[in-house]
Amino acid sequence: MLNFSCLPFHQLTAYELYDIMALRQEVFIVEQNCPYLDADGKDPHCWHLMGRNPTGRLLCYTRLLPEGLAYEGFVSIGRVVSSPLARGAGAGKLLMQRSINMCIHLFGNQPIKIGAQSYLLKFYEGFGFASTGEEYLEDGIPHKNDPYPGSFRQLR
Repeated sequence: MLNFSCLPFHQLTAYELYDIMALRQEVFIVEQNCPYLDADGKDPHCWHLMGRNPTGRLLCYTRLLPEGLAYEGFVSIGRVVSSPLARGAGAGKLLMQRSINMCIHLFGNQPIKIGAQSYLLKFYEGFGFASTGEEYLEDGIPHKNDPYPGSFRQLR
């Protein structure tokens, strides 16, 4: 069971921010062997969705970006990450569903656009996202160009 909370950056405690950055570094930088600057200046303008187990350990996370911060005319879900400890138990699916619902709650029924690692395209297609372009490299990892959903009405 996961307990979710979603906070704007200015309401995060130092411990919550530490947990977020540690999980993002564990997966995106260490596990994926991809050195890049994770602190890209967008976090202070985002909402942060955290999924914790009953003992309080952060197991999954996304950041929710308001319209225009990542893509003009779209809100976005980024830094989608699950701890290796949570994989295979449905945490990623629950996290994405919560992220989509929270975007609708926070930003209204606006279109959501993401950039997805290519190997996860099938996962995101399960939420109504579809690739809109060619594969490209971002930080040395293949991505599909900005998948986006047609409509989220069916996900409410």
